[in-house]
Amino acid sequence: MTSEVMEAPRGLRYREAMQTSLTPPPIGTLLRDWRLRRRLSQLDLAGEAEVSTRHLSYLETGRAEPSREMVLRLADRLDVPLRERNRWLAAAGFAPMFAERRLDDPVLAAALAAIELVLKAHEPWPALAVDRHWTMVAHNAVVPVLMAGCAPELLQPPVNVLRLSLHPGGLAPRIANLREWRGHLLSRLDRQIAASGDAALEGLHEELSRYPVPETDRVASHGTGSDVVIPLVFDSAFGRLSFISTSTVFGMPTDVLLSELALETLLPADAATQAALRGAAG
Repeated sequence: MTSEVMEAPRGLRYREAMQTSLTPPPIGTLLRDWRLRRRLSQLDLAGEAEVSTRHLSYLETGRAEPSREMVLRLADRLDVPLRERNRWLAAAGFAPMFAERRLDDPVLAAALAAIELVLKAHEPWPALAVDRHWTMVAHNAVVPVLMAGCAPELLQPPVNVLRLSLHPGGLAPRIANLREWRGHLLSRLDRQIAASGDAALEGLHEELSRYPVPETDRVASHGTGSDVVIPLVFDSAFGRLSFISTSTVFGMPTDVLLSELALETLLPADAATQAALRGAAG
């Protein structure tokens, strides 16, 4: 039994098996990996979950089996994604709790209609919806205008938004602050990997990191000290545009797919961008 906090290696090998195999690792292995990912000691997690450190240690080593309630309580304290919570339940011998529907499932029709409505309402500002791997699942009428001229193979479905943004055949040559924006996107992807443990995102990060990077940007660094407010400066057919990106997710979703969807919106960062987009829409 130990209360040490160990940093989980980013490339833990069993994670890939966890995502590609029909048989998940033991629940104790999953629990320990996610505890380490959250940088919590057994003592920390035991206190948050209101269980003894000894019992938590027994769960991780397989000397004790958790109840369904305990699985969900620990997953909640560790902020485990819904998709992974289903895997935890299966590993512990219980049925999955959260539905994993497809986009075309009639049950999701109302939610998807709401997404389309929100995206449309943001016009003339660009807005799109992406899944957990940054695959574009919906967009408003402004997005294709900005994507015009990209390499055809990058626009073939499924379109990965991060690949399209940083690929030299995509939007990258038009991003005036590519070094700065690239750093912002990779930092955000790092946080997503740390939160989800998704091996596919790790592969995407490695791919994006290999794309060429200019020595300098065409505009001065914004030097905010925070990647939260780094703008996207984009040279378009309507002139130089400057955007601030925002991300919106569903609150308290009970469906795996909905929990993984995010609405990405680019809002004008200056009056010139507002005027250019309003004029283009007109």
